[in-house]
Amino acid sequence: METNLKILVVDGSRVARKLISRALTSEINAATMEITAVASAGEALELLAAIRFDLITSALLLSDMYGTELCRKVRSSNAHRFTPFVLVTGEPHERLMKEGFGAGVTDYYDKTRGFKDFVAFVHSLAARYSRLFGKVLYLEDNDIEARVTAAIMEHHGLEVVRVRSAEQALEVIDKSFDLVVLDFFLAESMSGGDFLHNLRCGHYFTREELPVLVVTGGDAPNLQAKIFHAGGNDYVTKPIVEEVFISRIRSLLLIKQQFRMLKKQSEEMQRMATVDGLTGVFNKRYLVNNIDAILEDTKHHPVWLALLDLDHFKSINDHYGHMAGDRVLQGVGRLMKGFFRETDIVTRVGGEEFVVVMTRRTPRECLAEIEALRRAIEALKPGGFNVTASIGLANNIHQRRMSLEELSFAADSAMYRAKQTGRNRICQAGAPTANANRL
Repeated sequence: METNLKILVVDGSRVARKLISRALTSEINAATMEITAVASAGEALELLAAIRFDLITSALLLSDMYGTELCRKVRSSNAHRFTPFVLVTGEPHERLMKEGFGAGVTDYYDKTRGFKDFVAFVHSLAARYSRLFGKVLYLEDNDIEARVTAAIMEHHGLEVVRVRSAEQALEVIDKSFDLVVLDFFLAESMSGGDFLHNLRCGHYFTREELPVLVVTGGDAPNLQAKIFHAGGNDYVTKPIVEEVFISRIRSLLLIKQQFRMLKKQSEEMQRMATVDGLTGVFNKRYLVNNIDAILEDTKHHPVWLALLDLDHFKSINDHYGHMAGDRVLQGVGRLMKGFFRETDIVTRVGGEEFVVVMTRRTPRECLAEIEALRRAIEALKPGGFNVTASIGLANNIHQRRMSLEELSFAADSAMYRAKQTGRNRICQAGAPTANANRL
């Protein structure tokens, strides 16, 4: 979820404020960042009373108080108790740092390192300490505790869906949730442990896919073992300490974020392994891996295989170069990718040859679609070249148990007949040559 990161810059120097603001908005996408710069602690406190910021930077020496004193006042505010606070100074010596950390300073930045490094520093800090984002399923049967704990999570930016029983939780749980927070001891028939077992073994949510933070009244070793054995990722004890509670939640949301990123990378790698990099249609590997299931399932009957070969393609490569040929293939690939049903398979099997697998068409329907494709290619002029295609068609209407090899051989033979009888036409396996291109 994209959101604006609100940063408050407090510095008595107009030049420093300008440099910091310019550095942040130029190095990081300005569309997702709001920089507010003020000259004094008084101005900062007025703004902080009205606006919630995600990060505060302050010079050590301000006109009306020290930056450390400003930090103490910020920490006394309920809205900004945990907001990252950075002191920007040219002299971060040990005594100063000890005093600042005692006041609640999150970190120091030595401005002698330059403002370019400051941008990376702020970006890293914001990632670690900024407001939380995510959807939490909160299972708690005590209304008073639920109100307090839910308010804490919502205050830090989380969307909270609260339920009172494990039975209710199992009814609403789905992949839209990023985290589960639950009380391990529930008054209803199902305990928190029962819910966890069901979540992991019945719904098959892994610890990475849906992390669980358990809230419990104790931390005896045997209880810890029960929590982890049931499928909990981590636990906190009552009474909840807000800073500890939010830190544990942040760590678990990071696990979910990493899982999401790894899953996305895996899906992308799988896509790359099955898609032709030049044309964007599927590759031969995808066709071979999926065709058997289509041929064996009667709901797809009949199956048609069209083998398409671009006419005189070699002459384009020979006279204009392979880059020109690639542009032709890309243009044809884009056309074919959006031409058929989503359930059909469009594949580049090599060179200038494409295969289309279509299902559940009558002969008339199939021939009409392939003829429309032939005309579209003829009119396309990809890369500025006049291009036509010879197409061979085969089906398993009369032989349901035909394999990919048998269909391909029949379509290949029909395609060569189309080439021999003048090109830029369709020939169907088993049909006389006189019927080529005739619907």
